[in-house]
Amino acid sequence: MKKDNKLKLNLQAILTDLLIWIYILGCVSFLVNHWFEKIIQTNFVVIFGVAAGFISFILGLSIGRKIFLPTIKTEGKWYKTFWGWSVFLLLLITFIVGWNLVEVDLYKLFAKFQNAGGIMKGIFNPNMDIFMQCLAALAETIYLALLATAFAIPLAFFLSFFAARNLMPQTFLGNTVYIIVRTIATIFRSIEAIVWAIIFSVWVGIGPFAGMLALMIHSIASLTKLYSEQIENINPGPVEAIKATGANTIQTWIFAVVPQIISPFLAFTIYRWDINVRMATIVGFVGGGGIGLLLLQQQQMLRWQNVGIIIWMIAIVVWIMDMVSAKVRGKLQEM
Repeated sequence: MKKDNKLKLNLQAILTDLLIWIYILGCVSFLVNHWFEKIIQTNFVVIFGVAAGFISFILGLSIGRKIFLPTIKTEGKWYKTFWGWSVFLLLLITFIVGWNLVEVDLYKLFAKFQNAGGIMKGIFNPNMDIFMQCLAALAETIYLALLATAFAIPLAFFLSFFAARNLMPQTFLGNTVYIIVRTIATIFRSIEAIVWAIIFSVWVGIGPFAGMLALMIHSIASLTKLYSEQIENINPGPVEAIKATGANTIQTWIFAVVPQIISPFLAFTIYRWDINVRMATIVGFVGGGGIGLLLLQQQQMLRWQNVGIIIWMIAIVVWIMDMVSAKVRGKLQEM
């Protein structure tokens, strides 16, 4: 058993070193091409990356060694070790590549501020004439987010029990159900709500219903993850005690699991509604209705004073929601 574990650690360490050095040399290749317009073949990057990874591992100096198989050579202050400088190089080159990919230009940021003069003037001189129109759109946004959260709660609550590792039996069926539910939740969560809004605006038409469906799908996936992780952190004592009485799976969940998770579940739900109110504005930009759609219309017509009142109203509502939800979550955690 120990030999198998050591083999696993060695494989993990080697794989870590190979991936790190291939990544570093890949970044170097990108920078050379970006700065000097010289192309380094991908096969050379992979070959030299693999070689550097193996050499650093064999010499006992690598990051993989430090993480999985620490030795005397990996001990000491980071700046006195090869792995420490490797980490520094990894972070430095990642920052440099990011700077170039994002095309950061501080000159444009500070020297061309006048380009945003009209926008800033409109924001600080909002047009109060459309206040009632904005208020109606804002109410639509709040209720859109509320319904999306309300519809997501029961489905996420149900799925979370099947996505919790400690509740699924260590059988082929149990493992299969766990992997399927977690995978689906991860995929649906990784697709942003704005993409779901585009899909549903084509499916059911432009309007708040499309926005509600988009937020609901994203909320189900996100709450399933949050709920299941909370279930995995429960005290196993009550579960074992209930099982010892001969209770079945459903009874165990109801009487041993649910009482331990009610408060954090409510806190997560309120936090999710808070998130949905903010996301509803962005969803409106692609046909999801609410104040986001109104904001897009006013922005396209360059009516910056109208944009100003909309931005202030969104900011005030989000601030109020944040304060209220923080208070409620604090009270729930005290229960």
